[in-house]
Amino acid sequence: MTTKIKLFLLIFAFIGFTSCKTSQLKNAPIPEAGMYKVAIFYPNGEDKTFDMDYYEKKHMPMVASFLGENLKFYEIDKGISGRTPEDKASFVAIGYFYVQNVAEYGKAIAQNRDAIVNDFKNYTNIQPVIQINEIKQIKHNDIKK
Repeated sequence: MTTKIKLFLLIFAFIGFTSCKTSQLKNAPIPEAGMYKVAIFYPNGEDKTFDMDYYEKKHMPMVASFLGENLKFYEIDKGISGRTPEDKASFVAIGYFYVQNVAEYGKAIAQNRDAIVNDFKNYTNIQPVIQINEIKQIKHNDIKK
């Protein structure tokens, strides 16, 4: 009798863990072809400063709030190395905004340009480089081990 209960509990726990992981994957933001990705590069270099904590908690959420429903999600990358672990990262950070409509993005940024630019001094002395990209294709690795 106890063996059956243990087996039942083991199966129940397995199903519970599996369903939790699956539900998390379904809610994960995924870029789609036709969307736009705005990349904000912060080049690395001598005497460059960057406060990642401020960028994560204040600056990016502020800019995201200006973009409204056009913004699907955003990402922040922290540069850790270059081509090899010994090489310095080319960028200290890269921020990404994924938006549906690039014209709406431009309008929202233009309307809030002063607030955005004036906030730079709170986290960096780096002049960011911005590139707007259209996502043309998404291809997932289907190789299974």
